[in-house]
Formats: sequence, C-alpha cells, structure tokens
Amino acid sequence: MKEIQPILQLVFKAVALGMAVASVVLSIMGVTTAETNVMLLGIGLFALSLAALNQDQE
Repeated sequence: MKEIQPILQLVFKAVALGMAVASVVLSIMGVTTAETNVMLLGIGLFALSLAALNQDQE
C-alpha cells in the first residue's frame, strides 16, 4: 500500500484542480448554474480532504 500512496496523493490533487478549473471555465462560458458549480467545487474539496487524510496516515 505504501508504494501507491504518492500516486493517490497526485490523483486526489489532480481531481481537485480539475474540478476547480472546470467550475471556472463553465461559469465563464455561462453553461452551468450556481448549483452545478457548488457541486463541482464540493467534489474538489472532498478530493483534497481525502488527500490530506491519506497524507496523515503515512
């Protein structure tokens, strides 16, 4: 399990960054509603919290 810890950290952080970028871009384009943006940012925050919890276990 220790060998996949860095990969999980990278994946969780990449998901969070992707959700933030998607939220900003879709909002600028006027395609999404505020509810959708909150959901995307919530997914990103959840991914960051998983990365933080995973880092504490090392």
